[in-house]
Amino acid sequence: MSDFDLVVIGSGPGGYVAAIRASQLGLKVAIVERENLGGICLNWGCIPTKALLKSGEKFESLSHLKEYGLSASGASFDFDAIIQRSRGVAKQLTQGVGFLMKKNKIEVIEGTAKLEKGSAAPKVVVTLNKGGDRTLNAKSVMLAVGARARALPQIGLEADGDKIWAYRDALAPKKLPKTFVVIGSGAIGIEFASFYRALGAEVTVVEAVDRIMPVEDEEVSKTAQKGFEKRGIKFKTGAKVTKVTKTASGVSVAIEVGGKAETLEAEVCISAVGITANTDGIGLEALGVELDRGHIKTDSHCQTNVKGLYAIGDCAGAPWLAHKASHEGIHAAEYIAGFKSPQ
Repeated sequence: MSDFDLVVIGSGPGGYVAAIRASQLGLKVAIVERENLGGICLNWGCIPTKALLKSGEKFESLSHLKEYGLSASGASFDFDAIIQRSRGVAKQLTQGVGFLMKKNKIEVIEGTAKLEKGSAAPKVVVTLNKGGDRTLNAKSVMLAVGARARALPQIGLEADGDKIWAYRDALAPKKLPKTFVVIGSGAIGIEFASFYRALGAEVTVVEAVDRIMPVEDEEVSKTAQKGFEKRGIKFKTGAKVTKVTKTASGVSVAIEVGGKAETLEAEVCISAVGITANTDGIGLEALGVELDRGHIKTDSHCQTNVKGLYAIGDCAGAPWLAHKASHEGIHAAEYIAGFKSPQ
């Protein structure tokens, strides 16, 4: 006998939206979360980053007041207060997700999930944060476990929270460095480069391909780079990072550009070289779940090759976007509930 119609593992923009839709369609739903409701996006990604960017934008705009016939003197900022505001915004939204779970009668189980062989679908064994284990039986299980920052230990690019930062470190730092090297010019790298530059830091962005923001249209990349350079951000494109070395004063980043070696020095290096799906350690291998370069393979309805097991969002491959995860979650929930939505 099943405890639930659907168990969702992970409560990010894919997981919590899927759980709500499934509940709306009459399914008995539980959601398992090991950390904070809302996942990385609400707690350590899209939302708190935008809060930082807004603070940076407000401060930077003070230097352009003269253009509007205005003047002000003694402008300054409280870095700790900026960070605290960002964390507060994230906390508020997380509490909102908790309210939505209660409103939609979704049971929230706090702990770390692992899959084992089951009948209708894999069993979900949860190591509870408060201690002990709980085994959940469900007709369907949905993986919305997301992804984490990619590390490149072979070149020394591994976050330590001190001189080499990943996104979590950059969102809640203990200090405001004066110089940065940002490796990677995707959304994450550019957002942090923009924020720290707005507060006056010297920032150099290193990108492996020949233009920044390489997943965007070329025209967008060129226009964006001109705008960022106007604000004082420096770029090294077509640059291969060969070694990141911690020094007494910060970091030394060795790169090759056009076959020529260069060295960049800074207090802190921010690593924004992509993500790795959170597919390890949850029992996928024992179940025989098919993977593609670490991401879970799914069909057009987000089904895996294992009966009753679905996967959505970042763990199921590109594009790694919140609205893509939400769309997949809704579609999969409707499919599980027998509601055939238009393709």
